[in-house]
Amino acid sequence: MVEFAPYSVPWKRRLQTFAVLQWVFTFLAMAQICVGVFIGLLFTRYWLISVLYAAWWYLDRDTPRKGGRRIDFLRRGTIWKYMRDYFPVTLVKTAELDPSRNYVAGFHPHGVLAAGAFLNLCTESTGFSSIFPGLRPYLMMLTLWFRFPFFRDYLMIGGLVTSDKESAAHILSKKEGGNFLGIIVGGAQEALDARPGAYTLLLKNRKGFVRLALIHGAALVPIFSFGENNLYNQVENTRGSCLRWIQNRLQQLMGISLPLFHGRGVFQYSFGLIPYRKPINTVVGKPIEVPKTPNPTQEQVDELHERYIKELCDLFEAHKLKYDVPASQHLAFC
Repeated sequence: MVEFAPYSVPWKRRLQTFAVLQWVFTFLAMAQICVGVFIGLLFTRYWLISVLYAAWWYLDRDTPRKGGRRIDFLRRGTIWKYMRDYFPVTLVKTAELDPSRNYVAGFHPHGVLAAGAFLNLCTESTGFSSIFPGLRPYLMMLTLWFRFPFFRDYLMIGGLVTSDKESAAHILSKKEGGNFLGIIVGGAQEALDARPGAYTLLLKNRKGFVRLALIHGAALVPIFSFGENNLYNQVENTRGSCLRWIQNRLQQLMGISLPLFHGRGVFQYSFGLIPYRKPINTVVGKPIEVPKTPNPTQEQVDELHERYIKELCDLFEAHKLKYDVPASQHLAFC
């Protein structure tokens, strides 16, 4: 039975839904549309637009791995505040962060579309710059997405950068500090486990971000986003199932995962691609001091990785009851 939305929905809530709708559309369809427009223009009287953009694209090809091209007034746009209030999303500070330092922040979990990571680090809707004055947030994203014309420029506006070593080195090697590099450690593969009540993180063998912190002497910051996995339901794909095998193979081939998820619609609440109105509380933990080690050994990486996992577990345990997580629930790692 379909549950339809009431006719008398306040305009404020309608605007919130519209803000989320445009965001979902952007990350599910805009890249493909941009490619279609770029190619389509070549066969019209406006072919020069694509030719000029191609020249610009070539000259600007290294920008996504050199800090991007953020535009702060667009990061502060009203549309992001409406999107924040849809869930709503809050950013919680547990410790001071020195703006003279650089930071590598591990963000957990990925969720289906990483709504919490985007709103907190790519917009000012939750007040990142006010809560952590002097810090410039960046968020790593699969390099694949920066290969789409026009779409790449849209991504860089918010502070998104490519997920490669060169990109991280450019940000973390700045001696003046003040850079906060967010990395969704579980990546696209972790999205396959994103469903309500799931607390399994893909972290056991993900140590690259720890090595980065050691090489550049950047403090490690654990972040846990409570509620991130509650935004969508997902078709059952337990490990070992045929569907999971297919999804894993596609992820290996394309670099992106394809979770079969569903939420609600615009005019009804029973099915669709819009996330449910579930609160997201993103808690930023205390920094772990990391000595600069240009050539870290595997033992040093493993030791810091174990400490990071402990700090992340402590952060989860200290706040889970505030955000309606059962006392018996603990983090699991794979």
